[in-house]
Amino acid sequence: MQVTPKNIESNQSDIHENLDVVVRKHLKTLFQKPYADHSKRAFDEVIRRLDDFKGCPIVFDSCCGVGDSARALAKKFPGHVIIGADKSEKRLSTERTDAVPDNLIFVRTDLNDFYRMAVDAGWQFDRHYILYPNPWPKSEHLKRRWHGAPVFPSILKLGGRLELRSNWLIYLLEFQAALKVAGIDADLTRLEVSEPMTAFEAKYASSGQSLWQLTAMVNNWGKSLAI
Repeated sequence: MQVTPKNIESNQSDIHENLDVVVRKHLKTLFQKPYADHSKRAFDEVIRRLDDFKGCPIVFDSCCGVGDSARALAKKFPGHVIIGADKSEKRLSTERTDAVPDNLIFVRTDLNDFYRMAVDAGWQFDRHYILYPNPWPKSEHLKRRWHGAPVFPSILKLGGRLELRSNWLIYLLEFQAALKVAGIDADLTRLEVSEPMTAFEAKYASSGQSLWQLTAMVNNWGKSLAI
């Protein structure tokens, strides 16, 4: 039996009133939380596996869940190395009959650490996808959203073509506004789904919910920025 996905329930009707203050604070300060040991081990393992892909541009799939989107990206970009990251071992270990593509690396990690370690290592993404619907719709959880989190500047420093998708328009309007504070223009459009990249997109589209897509180029961010 197919379960109809719920609409977003939030006590926000518009962009969070504190968004500008929160974003500016994080853009001016350095996120110094120590890296967890498991995060270091995960990053080192990815570095080891990247030895097989020297010279290949990186496509990063954040919060990739069971890996549908990462597999689709591996097929779409055969000349790239795709890194699919998720914090859930259960989601990443979901049994599948299809083999993992040769150009795809899965990693279980805390992205709050991984993003910063990637910046430390001098990485630059060619493309960066954040396709998981926003899980924090309550107003008091602004700082748990990527654009309201201390790690937001690291996301920008990793560069590339950034793409987010969601069924919650306010989430993407906030991300667009946060990018604007950082000096980056972003396009926000309604998404017409013909080939869903994730199970969430498939469910939302089939239930008639509107889907939205935000895209931005964030290369060379922060080189001459005054916040």
